[in-house]
Amino acid sequence: MKEPTEVPSALNKIWFIVAMIPEGAVINYGKVADLAGLPGRARYVSRALKLAPQHMQLPWHRVINSQGKISFKYGSEGYQLQQSRLREEGIKVNKGKISLSEYEWRPDIATLVMSIPF
Repeated sequence: MKEPTEVPSALNKIWFIVAMIPEGAVINYGKVADLAGLPGRARYVSRALKLAPQHMQLPWHRVINSQGKISFKYGSEGYQLQQSRLREEGIKVNKGKISLSEYEWRPDIATLVMSIPF
């Protein structure tokens, strides 16, 4: 019998950080990577979100690119879904762009130290 494979800890770290993003806030892929202890791995964050088990129900829609934009192709199904979910949370989305000065999640050090188990 084949033993179950363990999920790499890097994925767990990314998923943990994304799960912490509060409703009505966004963060970019690079900052998620930084908070997960994976600097320079923004693309890995995107991959990790694609690999996340459905039952985790991660708020993936709160992760945007470093320019404050939705990364899906304009008008695509993914774009429409992400835009819709952000707007449901009260985030203003204008042509796929979100104001980082208004909506960016900036967790304080105490929140991170007390919450992150790594």
